[in-house]
Amino acid sequence: MSVRLSTAFTAAGGDHTATIVTATSPPTVQQNGRFTDIYPDGQVRLSGTVSSDPDVTGTGGRIWGYVVMGSTLYGSGYLLTEDGEVDRPTVGLSRVGGGWGDATFFDSTTYWNYPSLPVITTQYSLRSNGTITRWDDRSGSAWGNKQTAIGFAAVKTMALISQTLTYDTFLANTRGGALYTIRIPRTSPMKPIVKLVRSSTWQGFESLTIAKCGIYGTLLLGIDKDTRSGYLYAVGHANGTATVIKGLGKVPATFADPVYFRHVIRPGDNPMLFGE
Repeated sequence: MSVRLSTAFTAAGGDHTATIVTATSPPTVQQNGRFTDIYPDGQVRLSGTVSSDPDVTGTGGRIWGYVVMGSTLYGSGYLLTEDGEVDRPTVGLSRVGGGWGDATFFDSTTYWNYPSLPVITTQYSLRSNGTITRWDDRSGSAWGNKQTAIGFAAVKTMALISQTLTYDTFLANTRGGALYTIRIPRTSPMKPIVKLVRSSTWQGFESLTIAKCGIYGTLLLGIDKDTRSGYLYAVGHANGTATVIKGLGKVPATFADPVYFRHVIRPGDNPMLFGE
């Protein structure tokens, strides 16, 4: 199997670095560029999925996403020159809002079965008190139709594994070591559907990053920040405790940076995740 997972990180110095992890046997890793001084040193706490559009006329492409610095959420973006360097005057942050000091997870996702409509942009957060919040663009704003659900205080981190017209699903590990799927239907009020996948051994990962593997599967990179290690797994289509998970081994790299996130090329150009 040779499936590529494009992950990235925000270094302590505020850099964006792209890394490709490939599910060979054993796994291999390749750094795919570093863009320096995108953010103030050491300020980024969380990042959602970062998207790239290589076809912006007159440039080398556009990169954008959302980050949390301190207690504030920002939209972040910049252009590249035709030589592939950061176009420094375009590096910028746009304040979305405050009150994010207790956020432990954030991600932004777009469902688009290109070229069909609709295009659905959805934002998710997890707070330290166990509240999952969803915003979507049905009201004409990417931050409309706010919905919440409580009861997730045990969750350590999450990663998006499914993007569909009717629901999104996250894979989540707990501090006690369990691994769950959390399906969030797009209905209102928001009522997540939680299923146990594994009951133990998953507590070590502070970051989970996902790529699509085949039609129904998922390639999962779990990062243990305490040991600075990454482990790769092939996860079958999620079906509770019957879900097949195959360990592919330790990734030969040191994962020492504070923030990791998924990197995609234009949301509409990527096969939608369908891991559950």
